[in-house]
Amino acid sequence: MVAVTKPVRVAVVQAGSILFDTPATLAKLGRLVREAAQQGARLAVFPEAFVGGYPKGLDFGARVGSRSPEGRDWFRRYFESAIEVPGPETADMGRAAQEAGLHLVVGVIERDGGTLYCTVLFFGEDGRLLDKHRKLMPTGMERLIWGFGDGSTIPVVDTPLGRTGAVICWENYMPLLRTAMYAQGVELYCAPTVDDRETWATSMRHIALEGRCFVLSAVQYMTRADGPADYAPIQGSAPETELIRGGSLIVGPLGEVLAGPVYGGEQVLVADLDLSEIARAKFDFDAVGHYARPDIFELRVDRKPRSPVTLSPTLSPDS
Repeated sequence: MVAVTKPVRVAVVQAGSILFDTPATLAKLGRLVREAAQQGARLAVFPEAFVGGYPKGLDFGARVGSRSPEGRDWFRRYFESAIEVPGPETADMGRAAQEAGLHLVVGVIERDGGTLYCTVLFFGEDGRLLDKHRKLMPTGMERLIWGFGDGSTIPVVDTPLGRTGAVICWENYMPLLRTAMYAQGVELYCAPTVDDRETWATSMRHIALEGRCFVLSAVQYMTRADGPADYAPIQGSAPETELIRGGSLIVGPLGEVLAGPVYGGEQVLVADLDLSEIARAKFDFDAVGHYARPDIFELRVDRKPRSPVTLSPTLSPDS
């Protein structure tokens, strides 16, 4: 546990991507990072898939047993909106963090070979890319467009602000993943998402109380106007149609709501966190400590990367 002697101001950024326009989204991210810094935040958390986008309402022309040419074109556009990690776009994000002097946690769509991943990146206040987490289990039709992460990218990062980790959207409903985060001593539990239902806030309060940690959940706010002219989500084509309505919030380690939830617009929420509250909360409950029963239950986490192809070294002709 990091010894932080004074309250840490954090921000969760409720905003949406500019779909299929990554340079414009990065410019928006820079503006919002500066806004968070102007409010005194030392950490800013952005939603799931903020850079690269969450194309809510598209089906990519997929049916059981068939895919349409139009759907393949939409996937090509989505693929071109994704970023490589590391790459020029991560350098831009790191520069934004460094110039603002804050830590940054941001959801991106990562391109690796021919596969896309829903990923969270961690940047230090010096702009360095500290680590990443790939979503382990895409939900529903997300599995058509995203690959699966493995156990090699479920970090909790030591920072001067506290031990920081991220669990993406419905991964938060995976009890064993949450347990793995608690076992790593997570203090600032970031939950980037696009889940805008009222039940989300209830889940975040439960996780904060269960993990005795601070939960920082950033939810996108996106309307049809945030997409290109030919974007035709199933929800409707009127520019003001809400595709993701927000619901961002910050929760303390005894389940108390410190900021939010807010719906219906973009907003930067801030709260001052006293990390000594974590020890006070763990007095009577520590899910991976004095309240655990290792004589009955055991969790093993495989942290090895799972590459589908392993190439042996090339042998020289004299070998």
